[in-house]
Formats: sequence, structure tokens, C-alpha cells
Amino acid sequence: MAGRIVVFGATGYTGRLTAEALVARGARPVLAARNVERLRSLGDELGGLEIAVADVARPDTVRDLVEGGDVMVSTVGPFARWGDPAVEAAIAAGAHYLDSTGEPPFIRRVFEHFGPRAEKAGVGLVTAFGYDWVPGNLAGALALQEAGDAATRVRLAYFYVGPVKGTGGTKASTAGAVLEPHFAWRDGRLQTERGAKRIASFDVEGHERPAVSVGSSEHFTLPRAYPRLREVDAYLGWFGSMSRPMQAMSAVTQAAAKVPGVKGAVEAVMSRAVKGSTGGPTAEERARFTSHVVATACDDAGRELEEVRVAGLNGYDYTARLLAWGAERAADSGMKGAGALGPVEAFGLDELEAGSREAGIERVS
Repeated sequence: MAGRIVVFGATGYTGRLTAEALVARGARPVLAARNVERLRSLGDELGGLEIAVADVARPDTVRDLVEGGDVMVSTVGPFARWGDPAVEAAIAAGAHYLDSTGEPPFIRRVFEHFGPRAEKAGVGLVTAFGYDWVPGNLAGALALQEAGDAATRVRLAYFYVGPVKGTGGTKASTAGAVLEPHFAWRDGRLQTERGAKRIASFDVEGHERPAVSVGSSEHFTLPRAYPRLREVDAYLGWFGSMSRPMQAMSAVTQAAAKVPGVKGAVEAVMSRAVKGSTGGPTAEERARFTSHVVATACDDAGRELEEVRVAGLNGYDYTARLLAWGAERAADSGMKGAGALGPVEAFGLDELEAGSREAGIERVS
């Protein structure tokens, strides 16, 4: 018998889109959040769905959301601040877990802190299961598979095409990540480094576009799937002409954050200036931009062996549809392993490619 799917953060922007995507697939998820009136309204709107009140400020209420065999889908961010209770609840209950984060510090925490505990509990944790960072995992795995054993390096880059409007949650998560160390897979091991340390240029639909280096799940997941990998380079191309200034800002903020008292003061300013879930682009606005992700597999000398590009739907709708797809798979048949898993590990490459296509992003070359 399939377990229940619980969407924690259902009344937020991503949570609502995810709940809608699950209902569109014929599922009846449990909707969980802290505001009972908003929950009731959303539950009624989506066909009389079950609701549950839970608040990260009261971890016991989050633990009560799931039991063995269920699937916890968490969309409550910024995850570095509020993400732990949902992961703790899933592990304690024996429930599988998926989330929508893109935050490097939280991704690292899931793999290094929660992963071993989840493995002992026999449950799967798949963090960053959305536009951040599944398309790169998919394109990178396809490129590495087709390049063969000679491929020891992979380079990935994420871009939007068209006018983009961000959500309050995305802005809050990005602001928080500026002050935290990022990481990269270098010389066959994970190494800490600041975000935006490197800049590279990529061809996107005939135009050269800059991108800055970023800590992403691919630094953890691709070397596990392809142990021959010596280097993973991941880039984010959202910033255009601001890429160079962002690189400079990253260097300054990382240095300043080491000074006693400075990090706390900056975080306080950011928390006042950048709110959490404050809504996001409408369906019409989301339809105006698309996603484009490129992955290149290289040999030891840096020669390009294989390039794979995936493209399609905007990141918000894609994330919701992919979370819905993954939650159904996990509820029906579990995951292909336990502990902190990459998307390829959790579902298999062929199935992940099919699921991504169904969610709106597929291979184009």
C-alpha cells in the first residue's frame, strides 16, 4: 500500500504549486503549514484535502506529520534557517524525504549530517529536488555516461531565457547563502570555497553568457554515481552583467563574515530587507521564461568528450511538477537506496530522464 504524501509548507508559493501538481496527477496529499485558515482554504480549493497544522518553531508538531512509509515533501525555506525539523521528522518516522531547496549550506548538511542517520533508518533523503539542482544532475549524468571511462571532469551551467521574476523565498535563500561558504569537487574530494569564486562563459541559444561558480548538489551526487570523476564545476548564469560585481561582493562578504560580530549584523539587516514567502510570478509571468542547462564531460587534459543540453519549462513550475512526480514514485515503490541520495541514485537515470521530461525539462541536444 502506498504511503501518504505530506506537503509541508503547502500555503507558501512553491508548496501551493506542488500541491496543485500532485492533485493534477490524481494524488490527494496532506497539506501542512502553520496557518490553519489558509490551510483550510487551500484544502477546500483543491478538493477537500486533509490538512495538518505544523510549525518549525514547534518541532514536535512537524514530527507528528509523518509515519513509516510516508513521504515528506518540504518547501519551507530558507532551509538553512528552517529546514532541519522536516528532515528530523522524516528520519525519526521512517519516511522518505524530498525538498525544494537550492541552498548550498543546507545541501551539505543533508549529505554530511543527516545522510548517515537516514541510512541507518533505511529511508531516502533527496535534497534539492527541483530546478535547483536536478537538470544539471540529469545532463551531467547523460554526458558522463555517453563519454565513457575517459571522462574525469564535468562542467555544468544553469540559465534562464526570458524575463524572470523571483519569489520572496528565493531572494531570502540567495541572500542567506551569500554569507556562507560554498564547495566544489576538486582533485577527487569535496573542498570548501566561496561562491562565485570563478566565472565562465557559455553559449546559450547563440549568445555568450557569463556564469558564476556555485555549490550545488552535483558536487556530492555525480562523483558517487561516477567514481572516476576528479572535478565537478557548477555555474549559475542568472546574473548577467552583474556576474563580475557578484564575484567581488562574494570575496568581500566572505572575508567580512570572519570578523566577530559582522556576520550577525549583516544577517540581521538581510532578514529585515528580504522576507521569506512573499509570493512570486503569476502563471503568465512564468510562461515568459524558460530554462536552459548545459553539461560537458571532459578528460584529464580538459578535452571535451560529450555535451548534453536540457531545456524547457520555467524553474518554478518544473520544481513543483518534479516534486509531485518524485513524491508519487517514492510513495509507491520507495527509493533505490537509503541515506542522502542524488536524483540518479534515488530513481535511476532512465526513470529520472522520463520524470524530468514529464515535468517539463528534457534533452534538446
